[in-house]
Parts: sequence; structure tokens; C-alpha cells
Amino acid sequence: MEDHSIHKLTIEGISGKQIALSDYVGKKILIVNVASECGFTPQYAQLQELYEAIKDQLIIIGCPSNDFGGQEPGDENAIQHFCEINYGVRFLLSKKMNIKKEPVHPLYQWLTSRHQNGVKDASVNWNFNKFLLDEKGHLIDHFPSSVSPFDDALMRHFAIN
Repeated sequence: MEDHSIHKLTIEGISGKQIALSDYVGKKILIVNVASECGFTPQYAQLQELYEAIKDQLIIIGCPSNDFGGQEPGDENAIQHFCEINYGVRFLLSKKMNIKKEPVHPLYQWLTSRHQNGVKDASVNWNFNKFLLDEKGHLIDHFPSSVSPFDDALMRHFAIN
């Protein structure tokens, strides 16, 4: 049986440090394509709040992309500064990546291809789509931009005290 775990992937963090997803075995992972100039950008605050509330069981990785409406025009320094100053973001951010435009980043190839993730094909249509993975790195589900980080569809996957 083929292993459909995301834990085999490594991505580049916003500051250039490698993020080995295998470091997060035992925690759920929420991967969100983010942008600084989007109507959904205030979700950064909710993502940070969620991360602070349950960081013992959840890793959040924001993946900046300029693929949707050109809403992430800045470089990594500008993105990181924007996120820290405006939303106090402390969860992981990746380097800016292609999500729809060729060449699609290997992370998003995995997230959107049933052949790779073993669960479903998914289409990312806008910023702030969310992919939730279980503690073993398997895809649980994909949520569109309109699903907020505190939506019941997501929250039911966490043990909140």
C-alpha cells in the first residue's frame, strides 16, 4: 500500500529555513494559501488565535501566493513584516509559492491530487483555502476561503477544553 502521508515533504520557510513536515508527526496540520491584500486577509487574526488556543495539537502553515488576483505582490520580507505587524502571526509561513500557476509547488501538487494524497482531488480557487491533515499526515479535508478558521466544519476535528 502506498504511503499517502504529507510527512515526506519539506518546504522552504519564509526566512529560508527548511520546514520538514515529518517534524509534525502527532499533530494536525492546517495549510492555508494566504495573501496580504485579499478580502479574506483578516482570517490571519483568526488563524493566529486558533494556533494560540490549540498549538499543542495543531501546526498552521501559511503559504503566501500571488496566483489569485495579484493579492500578494510583496517579497518574503514584506509578507513577514505585514503578518507580524498587522496580525501578530507566529505560526509558520512558507516562502511565496505557485499554487495554480506553473510550475505548481510540490506541496500543492500533493494537496490537490488524489493520486498523491490518496483522498481526493481538490481545486484551489482563491486565497485562504484550507487543507486539514491528521496526525499521521493524511488529508482529512479541503475547505474553501469562506470557511473561517473557527467554523464548525474545522473545529469538530479538535479537542478543545
